[in-house]
Amino acid sequence: MTNYPEIVLKKAKEISLKRMHHWVFSGAIQQKPKDLQDGELVKVLDSKKQVLGLGFYSPGSIMVRMITFSDREITEVFWLEKLSAAYLLRKILFSGQTERTNAYRMVHGEGDRLPGLIIDYYDGVLVIQAHHLGIVKELPSISNALQQLLGKDLKAIYNKSASALHGKTNEADGWIFGENSALRIKENALHFEINLEKGQKTGFFLDQRENRSLLQRYCQDKEVLNTFCYSGGFSVYALAAGANRVTSIDISSDAIALCQKNLELNHFDSNLNPCLTADVLKFLQNMEEAYEVIILDPPAFAKNIRSRHNAVQAYKRLNALALKKIKPGGILFTFSCSQVIDRELFNHTVTAAALEAGRKTQVLHQVSQGPDHPVNVFHQETSYLKGLVMYVT
Repeated sequence: MTNYPEIVLKKAKEISLKRMHHWVFSGAIQQKPKDLQDGELVKVLDSKKQVLGLGFYSPGSIMVRMITFSDREITEVFWLEKLSAAYLLRKILFSGQTERTNAYRMVHGEGDRLPGLIIDYYDGVLVIQAHHLGIVKELPSISNALQQLLGKDLKAIYNKSASALHGKTNEADGWIFGENSALRIKENALHFEINLEKGQKTGFFLDQRENRSLLQRYCQDKEVLNTFCYSGGFSVYALAAGANRVTSIDISSDAIALCQKNLELNHFDSNLNPCLTADVLKFLQNMEEAYEVIILDPPAFAKNIRSRHNAVQAYKRLNALALKKIKPGGILFTFSCSQVIDRELFNHTVTAAALEAGRKTQVLHQVSQGPDHPVNVFHQETSYLKGLVMYVT
């Protein structure tokens, strides 16, 4: 039996944990020690004092994130077991593809039964984001386990948790192991530069890999508009598929500079394929040119349930503008990465936008995140990315 502070749940509040859902909400807790520290490991018990597992405590709505549904000590051996399981899945997913693709998500939080831990693999460099202080405190053990697991294939580990935690940790982002400030990766034989230190998230949106490939079916000889382009992933794929011209839009000048660099890295002329720093909504409102393919991949408009209504209105407004401006016979790729906007609500919102725009639409594909971002069937919140590919007449 492990010796951790104990949290006792109210009667019948253990049901979700017995179904292996990883979150314990504050309203489910009957009793907890008064001196618990943010990020502390705790033992969770049901109302009959039966052990349900261990998790990391944090004050807030989600009060415990379960790291195991058993009673065991959390040591480096534990982390090695968990990380080995996640790594084995990625070896299966990317077997025989390393010459074409050398970047993927290695650990996807609750999707890999490791709540709050994100690890992305970029050609031997690992980027870690901890989304709560419990993971931050375990980083030395996690780092040691990763070095043992990957051996000579591991070049460096970069900790980007401070950015994710918005000042909750005193530690700054930086290198845990090794050092490598500039990275270039391959994805489906296309090349991308990654800015670990200044880039969004861990540096690249790996979850859209399959959707970037799907885009290539529809781009040959087409005029393409890529909004919220960030580092130009969709833009590069479209040009590689034979698009006539791609216009890339982002409000961040740093993102636009990186987009231009990635076009040139793949031997596409950024002068012929404009990369523009602009507000996407204003650009759509004012643009006179009509495009045959439009990609809408905005940042999360809703971070929590309280902002869901405003987010729905923002998605509706954005999609209505694009649908009004796209050429007849055009293809719209539209996405939401807001976890609190589920697929049904997103589909209804895009339908409402089509009605407002007065355009007839047909859904060709309903898409999601790539398989290296697996969905935990016991924790449906891990299914966060949803998208529609639509034919517009």
